[in-house]
Amino acid sequence: MEKLQRYFDAIEAELSKIEYAAEPDGLYAPVRYELSLGGKRVRPLLTLLACEMFAGDYRRALNAAMGLEVFHNFTLLHDDVMDKADVRRGKPTVHKVWDENTAILSGDAMEIIAFRYIARTEAPHTGAVVELFLKTALEICEGQQYDMEFERRDDVTEAEYIEMIRLKTAVLLGGALKIGAIIGGASETDADCIYRFGESLGLAFQLQDDWLDVYGDPARFGKKIGGDILNNKKTYMLINARQRVEGKDAEELSRWLSAAEYDLSEKIAAVTALYDRVGAGDLCLRQVDEYSRRAIEALRQIGVDEAAKQPLYDLANSLIKRDH
Repeated sequence: MEKLQRYFDAIEAELSKIEYAAEPDGLYAPVRYELSLGGKRVRPLLTLLACEMFAGDYRRALNAAMGLEVFHNFTLLHDDVMDKADVRRGKPTVHKVWDENTAILSGDAMEIIAFRYIARTEAPHTGAVVELFLKTALEICEGQQYDMEFERRDDVTEAEYIEMIRLKTAVLLGGALKIGAIIGGASETDADCIYRFGESLGLAFQLQDDWLDVYGDPARFGKKIGGDILNNKKTYMLINARQRVEGKDAEELSRWLSAAEYDLSEKIAAVTALYDRVGAGDLCLRQVDEYSRRAIEALRQIGVDEAAKQPLYDLANSLIKRDH
């Protein structure tokens, strides 16, 4: 854990050094605010860990790590606008502190800042890192588009949902690890394995996040419980519940999904009870376990000493746990 703290401190130090133009402050103040909200810094940590795992100096991956963290926060900022979210990490979202147009433009500025950092990756890895980053960024946009389209559909399948969260969430974890591995001098085979580790870990993480939105402790989860239910979000649990409910339960679920006016707490409690009756929560947790297993299997296939992999095992265990 000392190594993780060293990386975390390095990331925070670099974030504090970002140079913003003096004007217009209305563009850059929201960027500073968004990055000040904190977070686990998981993606840049993965990049630095992967770099050193292959005997690279983690400092060579700092620019790429910074680009990934700024880009990740840019996606959160725009997600909050699209989802009309009021709170992020316990504080008002950018579009609530300012307005939606400011949030969109400041998010665009963050994306450019992220690209600038990625492009600073030293030779001979610049081209490969930039190409992987651009591929990942485009895939995230694809995932977001699917997510928006799913809001208008009632026939979303489990397979479609898994592909959507792979694109929207998992590819950035895989990309962060593979970028670090490339900079650290990993072989193509090992770089692909560590990508699969991150991708599977990302799927497990997002499925767990779905479960936590219904069953988690708000104080530990960092946001209100039941938001996905209130928004009729096509999560793994809702998709499976719709396939499994019968009779009066099917009628009740349909009524809640179509209701225009309702008591918020009553809807959350009723839909959660329906999930319980058809075992949707347990189904979701089984998928968390399956993708966690795939992640660990991919990590085991990487051709470095087990001791070098241990920080990634530890980080995976900290991200996917049951005591919520």
